[in-house]
Amino acid sequence: MSEDLSACGAAWGRVRDRLRAEIGDAEFKSWLSPLDLCTVDGGKAVIGVPTRFMGDWVRRHYLDRITALLGQEFKDLCSVEIMVKKASSNRSQGVQATNGGGAPSPSRTGRRRAAEAPDGDFGAPLDPRFTFDNFVIGKSNEFAHAAARRVAEANQVHFNPLFLYGGVGLGKTHLMHAIAWHIRERDPSRRVIYLSAEKFMYQFIRALRYQDTMTFKEQFRSVDVLMIDDV
Repeated sequence: MSEDLSACGAAWGRVRDRLRAEIGDAEFKSWLSPLDLCTVDGGKAVIGVPTRFMGDWVRRHYLDRITALLGQEFKDLCSVEIMVKKASSNRSQGVQATNGGGAPSPSRTGRRRAAEAPDGDFGAPLDPRFTFDNFVIGKSNEFAHAAARRVAEANQVHFNPLFLYGGVGLGKTHLMHAIAWHIRERDPSRRVIYLSAEKFMYQFIRALRYQDTMTFKEQFRSVDVLMIDDV
């Protein structure tokens, strides 16, 4: 039986309030604020996320807690599914119209082209929300931000690799995506690959298992900037 929309909205509001109180405002805004409770039907809840990357992150770090809190609201709940929301054409047109006579801004155009740049089938998609422009700088991350900026803007990096360390929700992933966007916008021909440590290890182990290490090496040899997250 499908739950009433108003009841779903009220329940989701209570769940969001609990999550915000548990993980803090900054982390909540980064990862959980964009989530929507789409439906609750037949013991299954569907939560919408804006990007595939965010969906993967929510599954790994927050799904168990979200499921537990939703289970307190809906007693017959059995499962929670994370689904990427499809952007409507009207919304896309509205965004473009705000950038001067319906023409998309150069930064958005470059970012869209960068996202479409061929980077093989082994990289993860970049989140367009994570740029240097909207990164919140504080005492805990100002040094990391400066280092990330230097990597993104310099043709040659004097410190390699750059290792970002910190707790959950402090901006490590945001900075990595920002580096990738900035490099791709400056030079779309450069090959920037972003992927999780889990996926990197999976491909490495797969190459060993099938005795195909040369393909694995060639895959990464042609990369200009390699970024591995969640080490």
